[in-house]
Amino acid sequence: MPETIKATLKALRILVVEDNALIGILYADLLAEMGHIVCAIAATEAEAVAEAAQCKPDLMIVDALLNKGSGVAAVDKILRNEFVPHVFISGDAASVRALRPGAIVLQKPFRDPELGNAIQRALAGA
Repeated sequence: MPETIKATLKALRILVVEDNALIGILYADLLAEMGHIVCAIAATEAEAVAEAAQCKPDLMIVDALLNKGSGVAAVDKILRNEFVPHVFISGDAASVRALRPGAIVLQKPFRDPELGNAIQRALAGA
């Protein structure tokens, strides 16, 4: 990641919501390289809601479609208690944008700088 992006981001506690364990670990590694702390990786909608309540993240990186539940629905439930900036990741970003106009959505696959930019946009919108 370019140092300019890395320098502008403070270390965040991030909840990753991803049902593919390998991809979740890859996201966690990438976020750690960016200087962040992944407080949890949740694989289901229910786990995402529980982990958000427990680890109180500064940001969430959320796969929009999960095998058990929906990342979009999980975010809706989490936001009922408190606003947490979030970035959706999806293979079908247009569908997520249709459900959540104005949401920060990354189309899979994406490059590292795109994730850094999406995080900055999510934090700026907070």
